[in-house]
Amino acid sequence: MPRVKRGTQHVKRRKSLLEKTKGMMWGRKSKIRVARPAALKAGVYAYRDRRNKKRTMRRLWQIRLNAALRPLEMNYSRFIDGLKKANVALDRKILSTLAKDHPEVFKKVVEKIR
Repeated sequence: MPRVKRGTQHVKRRKSLLEKTKGMMWGRKSKIRVARPAALKAGVYAYRDRRNKKRTMRRLWQIRLNAALRPLEMNYSRFIDGLKKANVALDRKILSTLAKDHPEVFKKVVEKIR
């Protein structure tokens, strides 16, 4: 039986791993033994933070809405309650964009809810 040499596979696997850790500091970008756990940990953080991003964005939208509503003499909780009662089907993302970029349109939405 002929001998199988695995040099190309070995190089390919190492190269792939080092591409993932490109830009990291110290030995994590160049040394395989240090790069492997760094890449695994980075993947874990990326997976976790894709979920956390949704939470933080929703919090940002709520803060923006509350800040835009205060000068109009309304608070966030009353505004959301009014939206539900008036059957307005705009989500927090759209409303915060309106409040930030088009305050006159947002003011009309608030007046409709009152």
